[in-house]
Amino acid sequence: MVRRFLGSATASAAIIAVLLITQPPAAGQATSPTSKATAKTTSAAKPWTPSRTLDGKPNLEGIWNTATVTPLERPKGLGAKEFYTDEEFAKLSQHIRQGEVGEEAELGAARENDLRYDISLYGGFDITKARFASNKRTSLIVGPEGVIPPMLPEAKQRNAERVAKNKGHEFDSYENRPLSERCILMAQEMIPMLPAAGEGNLLQIVQGPGYVAFLHEIDHSTRVIPTDGRAHIPQNIRQWQGDSVGHWEGDTLVVDTTNFTARSAFKGSGEKLHLVERFTRNADDQITYQFTAEDPTTWAKPWSAEIPMTKTDGPVYEWACHEGNTMISTILRGARVTEEEAAKKEEK
Repeated sequence: MVRRFLGSATASAAIIAVLLITQPPAAGQATSPTSKATAKTTSAAKPWTPSRTLDGKPNLEGIWNTATVTPLERPKGLGAKEFYTDEEFAKLSQHIRQGEVGEEAELGAARENDLRYDISLYGGFDITKARFASNKRTSLIVGPEGVIPPMLPEAKQRNAERVAKNKGHEFDSYENRPLSERCILMAQEMIPMLPAAGEGNLLQIVQGPGYVAFLHEIDHSTRVIPTDGRAHIPQNIRQWQGDSVGHWEGDTLVVDTTNFTARSAFKGSGEKLHLVERFTRNADDQITYQFTAEDPTTWAKPWSAEIPMTKTDGPVYEWACHEGNTMISTILRGARVTEEEAAKKEEK
């Protein structure tokens, strides 16, 4: 059944905060009575450390933006080059500010498309304000290859059979339409979280004892991650976004997700997808988000990506996918009209 979202993302975040009993950061230690010069030297020598919640966990709370034009996979011309030099990065950034986009940048849905509305006019997207990932990586995928490993033959066959099964039935029912078209699971709310150049990149993190919650801008969907040591749900239970459990490794939040369904395949993955996400706050205004995807029925080896998340004031506005959206009804109505016209021709 098609969902209709009510309420605002801001209200959702407020409810999450109440449910999780969000704890404020612990108060910082008072400065020792030393001279200003000594205090300044000590401060400069100290590495940055995150503030902590009252239960002692690193404070990841805030509204974060993952927007970037750095592509998921490395452009072929760059070979095994993992990082740009400072000079190369500065030049690429300058090109973007001038509205110039080369193969090093990936605009995705923000790229000009005659079949959709003008995203710069109605979506507020400004290419000159786009940015490459601050870590200077040539691709979000890490490692010398910089690309998703080749798909295994069995995975290619599995995905081909799925497409073939629906071929000729694409317009039979809403159940034959893609999950994103039905507003069930949009690209940027799917996990792992892949950023885009334009809209939908905000993520609000709310913490409480034993839980961390992620409120996505897209579809204002919310993941509530338990960090109380519980095990995964039974393997016979499958969910759109799998089953996520978290734990802390030092200052890093590690989220382990299994129990996916093949219907929400990530890059062609199957039910055996195993996802590990890592969130490390390494500055007041930055979190490094890393993930490793593994599926022995899809790829010959695991692969990983790294995405900087930048703090922003927000707010996270409501993103109402089906408010006034007649896409599904129009598509299906068009199919019925076409079928009716074809039947009348056959009668003649």
